[in-house]
Amino acid sequence: MDISQSERKKSYESMSSSSPQSIHDMMSSLKIGEELVEPAQPHEALVLILSYLNLFELLRMNQVCKSLRDAIDSDILLWLDIVVEPPLNLRINDDNLLKFTSKAQGRLRSLVLPSCVRITDDGLLRVIQNNPHINKLYIPSCSQLTPDGVVRAVKILAKHNNKLFLRLENIYNITKEHLQIIYSCLKLNPEEQNRQKSKLYLGYGHFQVQNDLDPIDIEVCPKCKDVRLVFECPRESCRSKNKRPLAACKGCLLCIPRCEGCGGCVDLDDEIGETVCLDLVCLECWLQLRKCNLCNKPYCNRHVDKIEWSRPDSYGFVCEVCSTETES
Repeated sequence: MDISQSERKKSYESMSSSSPQSIHDMMSSLKIGEELVEPAQPHEALVLILSYLNLFELLRMNQVCKSLRDAIDSDILLWLDIVVEPPLNLRINDDNLLKFTSKAQGRLRSLVLPSCVRITDDGLLRVIQNNPHINKLYIPSCSQLTPDGVVRAVKILAKHNNKLFLRLENIYNITKEHLQIIYSCLKLNPEEQNRQKSKLYLGYGHFQVQNDLDPIDIEVCPKCKDVRLVFECPRESCRSKNKRPLAACKGCLLCIPRCEGCGGCVDLDDEIGETVCLDLVCLECWLQLRKCNLCNKPYCNRHVDKIEWSRPDSYGFVCEVCSTETES
């Protein structure tokens, strides 16, 4: 018994002393890198799906392997329409934007930058100067852009495009003078602007203004005379109020409160439905919404994703306010 244990101990010590050198020799002989294993080419189907990926997915795919990176970078068609979506919109800055758009080699057609809070006037202008044939410039809620910077960009684009489409929602401090300059660049007079397709408010961020027939989304509010998004009422009763349809209920959200459900005008003096999220909902829409089992309040359509503990076999649910109170 002692002899066998002694032999095993000697064998273990011998293996332990030689292991580092053996491992080193094995690693050296493997020649890790391109000499060991040639990288396989990506499947042809991967190249076919590239045109269906958004910008964030393209950038992720760009890091998979060298061959895919080369395929993505060399395909100009993938970069002709830049659409920056969450979560990339909060990260992208001027340098990143210039790098992405340069892949289009001056042939960029559309630039969509919703809520890109780190893009400045200088960064946007550099992209516009390198790509003067952009015909769709969507820059809503880009908080660092100024009206003067937007006007400079529009002037450059208007020289190279017969038809230009702009989305300028929540670009702060745009005045009527700025709007008139933009109108002149678009060769659009106020009467033509008023004949555009009506915009109906159907929940914050989901209004129907993405029609490419409309050259610009903002206009002068007939109530407060500020330059904002102006919505019209979808209700037939409001349409028949005046000889000029929709005139009575046309205005920005600050002038005319609107229902989060149907987009119709809401009179704060009348009875309105109370919601968990405190958004305005007309009584007709309130009756159609699912209610909390405890407080009998619904979420509006914009916050319906906050419903918790809803079961498929139950029409009701427990709102987050009531669930917090019951837990405490």
